[in-house]
Amino acid sequence: MERHRYPACLLHIFPYVRHLAAWRHKRGPIDRFNNRYRSPYIPSSEKWLRYNQQQLKARPLILKAKHRKSIEMAIRKTCEIRRWQLQAINARTNHVHIVVSAGLKKPEIVLNAFKANATRQLRQDECWPHPFSPWADKGSKRRLWNERVCEGYRLRTKTSGK
Repeated sequence: MERHRYPACLLHIFPYVRHLAAWRHKRGPIDRFNNRYRSPYIPSSEKWLRYNQQQLKARPLILKAKHRKSIEMAIRKTCEIRRWQLQAINARTNHVHIVVSAGLKKPEIVLNAFKANATRQLRQDECWPHPFSPWADKGSKRRLWNERVCEGYRLRTKTSGK
């Protein structure tokens, strides 16, 4: 494995409609006052769930095999064009894991490039018919500072199911 001078980033991309409605309520929601590491979740609330469901622009998106294939193709092409090194990718049913080395680029820029190109590919493959983006506004961005941590994520991404 080639060593990289700059750290890799672990990125999580969440489909917007799935993220808002259902996923949070399995454990209970989080708000801006209850969003610290290991802090307890807010107890689940039917009122909160109904509110979030009313905010949806489309039915909750679950990434099926055709969606995942389309998203993976777009991410691989983005890395190829921008000369970023894709170290691992795993498109799940409700989010996407990506480990990428993108030099000095900010993780936000990398994440936005992946979202934009994945959306374009989904539309080309007729997997996303809506005029709005399928993604949550933000995403998880974690820097992986050494090869041992990167290897751990690469192994987990390869062994976890699709």
